[in-house]
Amino acid sequence: MKNLSFLPLIAALCCWLASGPVTAHPTAERPTYFELKVYHLKNARQEARVDSFLQQQYLPTMRAAGIAPIGVFKPIGNDTAADRRIYVFTPFTSLKQWEQVGKATVPKLLAAGGSYENAAYTNPAYTRLETLFIKAFDEMAGLTAPALTAPKSERVYELRSYEGASEKIFRNKVQMFNAGGEIKLFSRLNFNAIFYGEVLFGPKMPNLMYMTSFANMPDREAHWKAFGADPEWKKLSSLPEYQNNVSHMDITFLRPAAYSGL
Repeated sequence: MKNLSFLPLIAALCCWLASGPVTAHPTAERPTYFELKVYHLKNARQEARVDSFLQQQYLPTMRAAGIAPIGVFKPIGNDTAADRRIYVFTPFTSLKQWEQVGKATVPKLLAAGGSYENAAYTNPAYTRLETLFIKAFDEMAGLTAPALTAPKSERVYELRSYEGASEKIFRNKVQMFNAGGEIKLFSRLNFNAIFYGEVLFGPKMPNLMYMTSFANMPDREAHWKAFGADPEWKKLSSLPEYQNNVSHMDITFLRPAAYSGL
């Protein structure tokens, strides 16, 4: 009976551990949520300002909080685009971690005092900032940098967005990726995927997104040719239950910034 007196103490200890601070090395856990920020920029000066903020302040601050790897990407041909963009992909192991890290890092970033934080309203650091919040698919493995040896300046990262005509139809496409085996097919064909996920909050809904990566554009074309010709894909895509489950698709070709962790 004396041993029972320790049960409340053990229970309290477990609760304390569960609600403790963000761990120093959360990447040992599988990420379950992703924040995708999209900076819209009008000129090279804004791009350089955001680049400096991300490289010198945002990434070091997030790494100090135990968040890594973080990907920073730019569309191919970004330097001549009317709407320049920078994509920032940040992983989290849980909603709680996302909230805790935000509380800890936002004040530090706002107080950094650089040209990004102190930009005047007449000279903003960007024209608009989008934020998408994404939940990882069940079949997605851990987040790691792609196994590519090509220089970052040659790589092609392909970001795909699939919208559904209704919530029910959208769920059908999500099922196709998970239980249907589409993710396993991408893995078998070495698409070097960065992530697969369901957009929880964003401008286009219902929506799923995923990103694959390649050594260069010819490598990308060869992979998709193999994918289209694969017997497993032909069988999967011909199943009656998976027909017409994408109403709109967007494809964006990206390259990693020199300081990107992915």
